[in-house]
Amino acid sequence: MGNNKIFELERPENEPVLDYAPGSEKRQELKEELARLREQDPIEIPLYIGGEEVKTGDLVDIRCPHDHSILLARYHRAGAEEAEMAVEAALEAKKSWNQLDWEDRVSIFERAASLLSGPWRATVNASTMLGQSKSAHQAEIDSACELIDFLRFNNYFLSQLYSNQPASTETEINMIEYRPLEGFVFAVTPFNFTSIAGNLPGAPAVCGNTAVWKPASSAIYSNYYYFKLLQEAGLPAGVINFLPGKGREIGPVILGSEELAGVHFTGSTSTFREIWSQVGQNIENYRDYPRLVGETGGKDFVIAHESADPDELMTALIRGAYEYQGQKCSAISRSYIPEDYWSDMEEELLQKIDNLTMGDVEDFSNFVNAVIDEAAFEKITEYIEDAREADEAEIICGGDYDDSEGYFIEPTVILAHSPRYRTMREEIFGPVLTIYLYDEESFAEILEICDETSPYGLTGAIFARDRQAVDLAREKLTYAAGNFYINDKPTGAVVGRQPFGGARASGTNDKAGSRWNLMRWLSPRTIKENLRPPRDHGYPFLDEE
Repeated sequence: MGNNKIFELERPENEPVLDYAPGSEKRQELKEELARLREQDPIEIPLYIGGEEVKTGDLVDIRCPHDHSILLARYHRAGAEEAEMAVEAALEAKKSWNQLDWEDRVSIFERAASLLSGPWRATVNASTMLGQSKSAHQAEIDSACELIDFLRFNNYFLSQLYSNQPASTETEINMIEYRPLEGFVFAVTPFNFTSIAGNLPGAPAVCGNTAVWKPASSAIYSNYYYFKLLQEAGLPAGVINFLPGKGREIGPVILGSEELAGVHFTGSTSTFREIWSQVGQNIENYRDYPRLVGETGGKDFVIAHESADPDELMTALIRGAYEYQGQKCSAISRSYIPEDYWSDMEEELLQKIDNLTMGDVEDFSNFVNAVIDEAAFEKITEYIEDAREADEAEIICGGDYDDSEGYFIEPTVILAHSPRYRTMREEIFGPVLTIYLYDEESFAEILEICDETSPYGLTGAIFARDRQAVDLAREKLTYAAGNFYINDKPTGAVVGRQPFGGARASGTNDKAGSRWNLMRWLSPRTIKENLRPPRDHGYPFLDEE
């Protein structure tokens, strides 16, 4: 039967954020699911290749970052052989997946959003809290709301792209067919956002592509539950292949395939550059030029003008620097504050930071939890120790840490005496905020220093009530941030409202959760039908006078 309809999607509303207030039904439901997951026997997580469970026997423990004694699961780790199998499975599934009407693909992801909004919400949130040490609020805005928004808005933006067609005339019909890419997409996802982990293979898939998904080793627990949700939503076997493993073992196999159509990546700048380099070395072997889409590091900033509201600024610094232990690509890592202004706010700000509660995610009163793993703990604390010994900096708040039970690092403030001290330049990815004080007469100069100091260009903010100061900051910092905020913290971008991504060393700025990102997973074909083809090769200008 022919599909004789034109299907239109209404622009979705953003998923409401649940507050999990004391006494609420949803708070109790989440607490019960946390207890159930923690108390159950450790689960065994296989690979999923072509819809089949694959067990390699190379098992790796998954433990809570905030409590090493809790063993949540063991996952099977893929090697080169399984990588080859996953590529083959993705290519085989592509044959039927991209033949489906686009409405059928969209319906699967709409169902996934509905399941996540309803019966799966507590499970995916709880697994994110336990496996990635997120508070209830940080999990809710990530693994529930943002992931639901990605699913729904991708569907909507895809329908908008499909409807974007060229003009026709009385003698010709013109159309653009939005083909999926030829081959498969390699999705390499990070630990810090379950929503990004779900979106990186999902966005290419809804466009008709198939994917090999390599989740971060420290986020496999929640990612596994989301993959099971996709299966319940009806995602056909092999459309997304779940392949935990070491990048150095499976990466060369996947990147070396002649059928590689694209890479959808979020992670470190160095890893993305290595992927880009490998693709470049293999360029002669590919069927097509692979699309490389990456969101990488950041050294995100807040610049305070003397006209800034102090309460607004302090709130932004605390939330932007310390929510999820500063482990967001967009987290505030450096701030420039006028000296006289600082003298009036220093005591209050440091007291507020010092009073932040830290501990287990199941205690909802904790603002700060653990950093993700031992490697992160060691990297972050090395920066703290360097500041403790440096002449160019001093620790003025926090600075203590302990990994005896979990990877806990106090919210820390470093006062830099040079605007180019290393913690003003280098990405730390932890609960460390560095502040540099400047003469209020040097506002224009400090904007230039901010722009030139770090190689990144992800997020940043200006706090000022003086509109001329705001406008000057927007001009001077044009390329310093792909997401720029005025009187707001530079974290918490919402799908459909602040498309997210940066340039420079921060990535390709393809704006996750937008039509710009989806366009990277489509290959337009222009089709012209001539309704009155010419019947003679001549033109009027050839006629004699």
